[in-house]
Amino acid sequence: MLKSIIVGGLLTIVTVGIHTVGTSWWIQRLQRVQLLKEQERGRFLPHRILCSTAVFLLLLHIIEVTVWAVVYLALPQLPEFEDAEQAIYFSTVTFASLGYGDVFIQGSWRLLSAIQAMTGLLIFGWSTALLYAVVQRLWRGDAK
Repeated sequence: MLKSIIVGGLLTIVTVGIHTVGTSWWIQRLQRVQLLKEQERGRFLPHRILCSTAVFLLLLHIIEVTVWAVVYLALPQLPEFEDAEQAIYFSTVTFASLGYGDVFIQGSWRLLSAIQAMTGLLIFGWSTALLYAVVQRLWRGDAK
């Protein structure tokens, strides 16, 4: 159980780190785009900003899910995962807190999936907050 907590804690730190770097970079990019587009305030700019933000956040989530899947495959004590597709599927379902139950970890490592689910909830909340902030700025007309 302690190994599961340690590995889960380290993976949470890595996941938060990826999200920190990614969202910080994205916010800086949005600020530059806003400055560069001052003259070109077309009617589709808000759509492009919102859609590109959503896609970028989704890509961040895919990277984060893949990191967890790689660790699942690397742990020799987890025979539940036959291949990368199954590990990525399990990691995605767990990260999104769907919990289908068709693939699951047994034994002392099952706590790792619970830690991933908690981390996923945190990261999805963070992404939702960023999307909300972008919508607020667009609504106020800061990035029209």
